[in-house]
Amino acid sequence: MNFRRLDEVDVAGKRVFIRADLNVPQDDALRITDDTRIRASLPAIEHCLRMGAALMVTSHLGRPREGVVRPQDSLAPVAARLAELLGREVRLVSDWVDGDFPVGAGEVVLLENCRCNVGEKSDDPGLARRMAALCDVYVNDAFGTAHRAEATTHALALVAPIACAGPLMAAELDALGRALGSPRRPLVAIVGGAKVSTKLSILQALASKVDQLIVGGGIANTFLLAAGLPIGRSLAEREMAGEARAVLDAMSARGAAVPIPEDVVCAKEFSATARGVTKPVQQVADDDLILDIGPRTAATLAGFLQQAGTIVWNGPVGVFEFDAFAQGTRTVAEAVGQSDAYSIAGGGDTVAAISRFGVADRVDYISTGGGAFLEFLEGRTLPAVEALEQRA
Repeated sequence: MNFRRLDEVDVAGKRVFIRADLNVPQDDALRITDDTRIRASLPAIEHCLRMGAALMVTSHLGRPREGVVRPQDSLAPVAARLAELLGREVRLVSDWVDGDFPVGAGEVVLLENCRCNVGEKSDDPGLARRMAALCDVYVNDAFGTAHRAEATTHALALVAPIACAGPLMAAELDALGRALGSPRRPLVAIVGGAKVSTKLSILQALASKVDQLIVGGGIANTFLLAAGLPIGRSLAEREMAGEARAVLDAMSARGAAVPIPEDVVCAKEFSATARGVTKPVQQVADDDLILDIGPRTAATLAGFLQQAGTIVWNGPVGVFEFDAFAQGTRTVAEAVGQSDAYSIAGGGDTVAAISRFGVADRVDYISTGGGAFLEFLEGRTLPAVEALEQRA
């Protein structure tokens, strides 16, 4: 991918507009419960401040209605936390599109929730031109929104005087490009989740690229069905068994593999207090729920991961939130951490598992993007990235 990077642009004394991803979770009192995304955005902001730029930062937050800023839509809590982290004042500016606000060299302001602006979600060119008039340099540092064509992520990049990728965006694209563009083999993908239908296009795309495709969760149950094995009352999409079979056949035709679990951990109910019973997959009873892979399967998968050259991970292999059904995902996480492979992981549940099992410092890159990460895995063109490439 060819795109301009922030550190290649002279921003000294320039008006810089950063589209960040500050969409942080909040509790009912609108207190921030996890500031990871704010911290991830700091390098771009601090670089511009060091260079003496007049800095404007904006982001979306939640799912607001265009044309109105409700209390739950406001970036006010983000401005307060950003000020704490930077150790300087961060003014929150409302009604900012037409530029009626001062910002001096070496100063940073936070522009209110961009998705409250009429025309943002429709990628309105007119709105983009008004925003472009605010800046000399546009920086997209919001990989998590790169799959959406919106005014601050796409149209603005096309009309701003200069458009470039911030360090977070660039790092994501570098990591994903390394993992999928020219991977060291064997390339192993781990795809977990509840439904084949939501990740079918990813599975199909990966089936033509990877050497081994490890499936977990409800997706694995659908693949068990496709292989003619019993799953009892387990979560699965029986109507998708044909598509799962096609992925198995496509992998087999290439000499690649989708390892089918040989043992599983079952329960009679879905609950944190349910008792797990390990059994060969052929012995799953009609009233069983498969909630994790068994130890033999986990050991086999760990062996594949130890031998991998590149690992891409999206989704746990069991209900790791319940202690009785966490061992499979724990074994996979530890194997990823111990492998010499280049590893990249993304998705909320995956990041939670990585954190729980203490392997974050041994995963080479943890993506901040959810939908964007998945669409990149599918091989889709991300609108925000395409705009940056056009401007390069």
